[in-house]
Amino acid sequence: MSFQATAVASSDPSADHTLGQRVLREHVASVYDTYIVSTLTHMAFVMVFGCIIYSQLRNLSLLFWIGGLVIADIYVFFTPRWTPLRPARESAYWARKISRMVTLVSMITAVVPWLIVPYDNLPMTSLLMAVIVGSCARAAQSLWPLKSALFGYTLPMSLGLITALAWQGDGLHLFLAAAGAAYLLLTLRAGIGQHRLLTESLMLRFENEALAARLGEQIAATERASEEKTRFLGTASHDLRQPLHAIALFGAALENELRDRPEGRNAERLMRAVNALGASLDTMLDVSRLDAGVITPVPQPVQLDALFLPLNHTFSARAEQKQLQLRVRASGLWVHSDPQLLHRMLSNLMDNALKYTAHGGVTVMARERGDSVWVEVRDTGIGIAPEQSGRIFEEFYQINNPGRDRSRGLGIGLSIVQRLSRLLGHPVQMHSRPGRGTHFRVVLPLAGAQASGLQPAFPSETGDLAPVPQRRIAPPLPGRVLLLDDELEIREAMVGLLRSHAIDAHAVADEAGAAAALQKAHGEGRPFDLLLCDYRLADGVDGLDAGLRLCQGPGEGRAEIPLLLITGETSPARLQRVRESQVPVLFKPVVAAALLQAMAELAGSKVAARPSMVDA
Repeated sequence: MSFQATAVASSDPSADHTLGQRVLREHVASVYDTYIVSTLTHMAFVMVFGCIIYSQLRNLSLLFWIGGLVIADIYVFFTPRWTPLRPARESAYWARKISRMVTLVSMITAVVPWLIVPYDNLPMTSLLMAVIVGSCARAAQSLWPLKSALFGYTLPMSLGLITALAWQGDGLHLFLAAAGAAYLLLTLRAGIGQHRLLTESLMLRFENEALAARLGEQIAATERASEEKTRFLGTASHDLRQPLHAIALFGAALENELRDRPEGRNAERLMRAVNALGASLDTMLDVSRLDAGVITPVPQPVQLDALFLPLNHTFSARAEQKQLQLRVRASGLWVHSDPQLLHRMLSNLMDNALKYTAHGGVTVMARERGDSVWVEVRDTGIGIAPEQSGRIFEEFYQINNPGRDRSRGLGIGLSIVQRLSRLLGHPVQMHSRPGRGTHFRVVLPLAGAQASGLQPAFPSETGDLAPVPQRRIAPPLPGRVLLLDDELEIREAMVGLLRSHAIDAHAVADEAGAAAALQKAHGEGRPFDLLLCDYRLADGVDGLDAGLRLCQGPGEGRAEIPLLLITGETSPARLQRVRESQVPVLFKPVVAAALLQAMAELAGSKVAARPSMVDA
C-alpha cells in the first residue's frame, strides 16, 4: 500500500510523521463513513443480480458464487471496524484491513465474468459490464482516499471481465475488452488524481491549523510578555517615582531656604534636573493613560484666542532665547473640543516646531473652512524628508538625533499628538519640505461664538496675540495639613517643604494614625484644612479608600475636609478608578509649585480641580 500523506517536505521528521498520520486518519474516516450502508447495499444487490442471472442461465455455479459473496459481505459487516475513537497511530492498520476486505470481495466478483461471458448471451454480458463499470465508478468516488483499496477493488473484477471478454477471441468481445481496459485506466487515473488533490488539501488544512495554533501560542506568549512588561514598568515607575518624589520635595524645601543665598544657585540647578526627569516620567505616563483609555474628553465650545494666549506666554521666552520669531495670530474663532487636551496637542506641536527651527520663526494661526477650522503650526525649520514622514509619530523617534540628545526631549510629543487626534476626532495633517520647514494642520469642528467668563485676548497692531494685563489673586495656602504616607522619607520631605511655606503639617504612616490625628485636632478645635494621601499604602492598603473614609467617616460632628491624592501609579485599572472617584490627584514626582497651587485651590474652595494635563 502507498500512502502519500507524508509527502510534504519538512525539516522535522517527527512533524512529517505526525502530519502523515493525521492525513491518513482522515482518509480512513472518509472510507469508513459509508461502510455499513455500502456493505448492506452490496449484499442486497448481489442477491438480486445473482437471481436475475441464474434465472436466465440456469448455471449452478452462480449459486456458489452468490453464496461466496454473501458470506464475504457478512464477514465484512460483522468484523471489527474503525471508529472515531481509534487513535491516529492505528490508522495504517485500519487502512490495510479495509483494503484487504474490498480486495477479497473484488476477487470473488472477478469469477462471475467467466461464468457468464462463455454463454455468448449478449444481453447478460452487457448487463454484467454495466454492473462492473458501475461498481468501479462507485469505488472511484468512495475509495479514492485510499489508493490501495481503490486498486484492490477495481483491478480484480475489471481484469476478470477484460480477460473473459478477450478470451472469446471474436471482434465484438475484443472491442468490449478494449473498451473495458480503457475505462479501467481512465477510472484509475481519475482516482489517483482525486486522491492526490484530497491529500494535498488535507495536508494544507492541517498545516494551516498548526500554523494557527503556533500563532495563537505566540500571540498568547506576546500578550503574557506584554502584561509582564506592563507590570514591571508599572512597578519600576512607582519605585522610581517614590525616591524622585522625595528628592523633589527635599530640593524644593532647600531651594526655598537658600533662595537669597549664593548656594541657592545649586539648589535651582538641582530642581531643574529633577523637574526635567519628572517631566519625562509624566510624558511617558501620558502615553500610558492614552493607550489605557482612561482619559475621557469633555468637548465644549472653546475660544481659540483664549487658548492661544497661554501658549504664547509659554513659548515666547523660549523663542526669544533662540532668537526666533513666534507669531500667534488672533482669529476670533470658536471650536468644539476639550480645551485641556487641545491645549496639549497644540503645545506639543509648538514645542516640536521650536525644537527643530534654528532660523526664522514659528507661526500659529486659525482659519475658517466651511464648518471646520484649520489650526496650523508653521515653522521654517529643517523640514522632514519624505522617507521619514511616516515615522515621525512613532514613540522615541527623532529626526537627526542618533545620539539621543536629551535637550531635544524624548521623541514622544508627536506620538501624544497622534493619540489625542484619534481620541478627540481631530485629524492632523502634515506638509513639509526638507530645508524649508514644516506645517502641521489640526482640523477642528467650528462652534459659534459663546458667552464666556474667559478674559478675551486682544491682538496687537500686527494681529498677533498680546497679553492682557490682569490681576490674579492667588488663593491662600491651608493653615493645617495632614499627610498620610507610609514612607518615612516622603513624610519628612513633605513636612519640611510645607513648613518652609508656613504650613502646619502633621504626618502619619497609617489610617489609624490619621484617624487619631483628625480626632485630636477636632477635640482641640484646630481641625485640619486638607488631607494629603498617598495612593499606595503599606500592606496593600488602598489610599483612595482610606482617604475617603477619613474625610467622610464619622467624626462626632467633624466637618468634611478636602482630599488630595498623590500617586506614582501607572496601572490603567487604578488610574481609571481614581478618575471615576473624581478625587483630584497629582502624580509623583510632584512639582512644589503645582502642589502648593492645588492645595490652595482645594483648601479655599473645597472643590476638586484637575491639577494635571489630563484626568487621571
